[in-house]
Amino acid sequence: MTTPGRRLENTIVIGSTLFRCLTLLTLLVSAITCGSDSPTEVETGTPPTQVADADYITTGSGLRYFDLVVGTGATPGIGQTISVHYTGWLTNNVKFDSSVDRNQPFSFVLGTGRVIAGWDEGVATMKVGGKRQLVIPAALAYGSTGSGAIPPNATLIFEVELLQIL
Repeated sequence: MTTPGRRLENTIVIGSTLFRCLTLLTLLVSAITCGSDSPTEVETGTPPTQVADADYITTGSGLRYFDLVVGTGATPGIGQTISVHYTGWLTNNVKFDSSVDRNQPFSFVLGTGRVIAGWDEGVATMKVGGKRQLVIPAALAYGSTGSGAIPPNATLIFEVELLQIL
């Protein structure tokens, strides 16, 4: 038979052990999630190339672009798969994503809505080997909902290099 003092002592030991286990589990989960390479992480670094407002071409949709390098290769067609390198910033120069930093080009089918509308429009007239800065209004990006590190109604700046048509 257990005495009341012994029962309290057992409860404290069990509670203390449970508390330590939960603390260790919390620390483990925190360590794992803090080390992720998710696109919701933001970072500072090299800001986008500075371009004078007068140098941009503005399309009817509100997309603005400037060719940093004019390519000499072919222009992709709608439905073709292309490979690009890109870096994206918010207008406060906070970088939110970069295939360049990962050293991993990104491929997608042009003009099929696989990417934000500003990309489909802005890349469609590039030539292979070209590098273009796109200033994409929220309506052609993630709109009023945002996405991950991109807040609602955000204008985005991308530098996109068209590597090849696959």
